[in-house]
Amino acid sequence: MELAKGVVEIQVGIADYKVAVSPKRLITLGLGSCVGVALYDSNSRVGGLLHIMLPDSTQFSNVNKPAKFADLGIPLMIQEIRKLGGNPSRLTAKLAGGAQMFSGLDEKFVLNIGQRNSAMVKQVLAKLSIPVLAQELGGNRGRTMIFDTTNGQVTIRTIGTPLKVI
Repeated sequence: MELAKGVVEIQVGIADYKVAVSPKRLITLGLGSCVGVALYDSNSRVGGLLHIMLPDSTQFSNVNKPAKFADLGIPLMIQEIRKLGGNPSRLTAKLAGGAQMFSGLDEKFVLNIGQRNSAMVKQVLAKLSIPVLAQELGGNRGRTMIFDTTNGQVTIRTIGTPLKVI
């Protein structure tokens, strides 16, 4: 994928998020069991990309990185989108990741973290009345997620498969 002239690409790390106004592109690498959440307001062309690792912060006593969790990271990113002029009532979501990266393990040891991450993200978005327009979840391969704030398009790069636009 070639960057259009003047488009800035912003990296989003694991357990982190970034928000931006068009014409920026947000990208996160290494979505295995983690889930990437792209939120977009097409009117203001403001969006954010969150890379969550775990579904539920209430299972931990010391939470020092809220963006690590679906239940805390999504509301936090929405606050930042609002600060840049995005309207939470116009947000839509696109999701990627949630893979089962450790196949072949004994069933009782598999935590299904990818599946749990995906379910919690959808639950939080439903509670906030944010529709999920597209998703590329599950499977057993890692993904890269590229979110273009000019049009809300999300491109998924998976090793060994063609680029997929959602």
